[in-house]
Amino acid sequence: MSETQFAPKLGFGLMRLPKRGLLTDVGQFKEMVDLFLAAGFTYFDTAYVYPGSEEATRKALVERHPREKYTLATKLNAMIAPSEKAAKKQLETSLARTGAGYFDYYLLHALMQNNVKKYDRLRLWEFAQEQKAKGVIRRAGFSFHAGPELLDDLLTRHPEADFVQLQINYADWENPSVTSRANYEVARRHGKPVVVMEPVKGGALASPPKEVEALLKAERPEMSCASWAIRFAASLPGVLCVLSGMSSVAQMQDNLSYMRDFKPLGEREQEIIRQAQRLMGRSATIPCTACRYCVEGCPKGIPIPEIFAAMNRRLGNGQMEEAAEAYARAAGEGHRACDCIGCGQCERACPQHLPVTKHLAQGAKMFGDPPRGA
Repeated sequence: MSETQFAPKLGFGLMRLPKRGLLTDVGQFKEMVDLFLAAGFTYFDTAYVYPGSEEATRKALVERHPREKYTLATKLNAMIAPSEKAAKKQLETSLARTGAGYFDYYLLHALMQNNVKKYDRLRLWEFAQEQKAKGVIRRAGFSFHAGPELLDDLLTRHPEADFVQLQINYADWENPSVTSRANYEVARRHGKPVVVMEPVKGGALASPPKEVEALLKAERPEMSCASWAIRFAASLPGVLCVLSGMSSVAQMQDNLSYMRDFKPLGEREQEIIRQAQRLMGRSATIPCTACRYCVEGCPKGIPIPEIFAAMNRRLGNGQMEEAAEAYARAAGEGHRACDCIGCGQCERACPQHLPVTKHLAQGAKMFGDPPRGA
């Protein structure tokens, strides 16, 4: 891929699809797909482990639009695979679920320090290249949730990777746990196109701390806070596309309103972002992206992202009553912050490397839960 192919584009992230009850709202999803394609965008991103996403993609996209009109990405997750055979079968399953025939982009999913050896042991790098040679996938890359040293090592050992997917947003640009800037610079040194994930930090930058929101609205009152986050990421050189996990037609329409005729951030806007970053550096909010990787293995079934979202209402915006109400809705009997047993499963699964149990203890104290064992 040449640098001229890096025109910033909006990608449709399919992890947070609209819901009707517990199921995907396929009707609304179809409307969003049609709006996205009509605006000239083509990149759709799903994964084997996103519940119901690949099947919904077949219904809303693949069965309704010519294959050459869109590009589709999905991912292989070694962490849930008990064997090499099971890991490789994920591609076959993804093809069956989507009916896409082939994938334009195929990723080894969520590489970090505690799982890279398993991807090596199961020969999944070689598998991706074999499938690329067969035409089953067109480009092979990986998504990444660790530091620049590991990223540099991976790209040095695997120059065949066509692209890399990184978490980049202005709040995490200098975050020592996420290292957005350092990882981006490593990818650029290796000449790899970057697909940006979590540009709005799981929705947190759509409703940032009140002092940040006031700053953004004072500068551009007609623009959403989310638009600043997505345009920041899309303004970086070498970005192939910026994924937005849109969950409603309204969110799609907002993103299209400024990305259809994309203009990179000007110098005045870049200075506003720098001011926002300084403000975010003083923010006490929990940098959870609500990916929910922590929830599946929790032995107590604690809705960790929802609890953190409730806490952030108070930590970021001073909304004490709203925070308490949100916590009461999220945490039923036996699933409260104080019910955490400190097993650490959540922290091992967290791509953001958050001290989850520490934050849950903070939440239990904030909302007046009884001490553990009381």
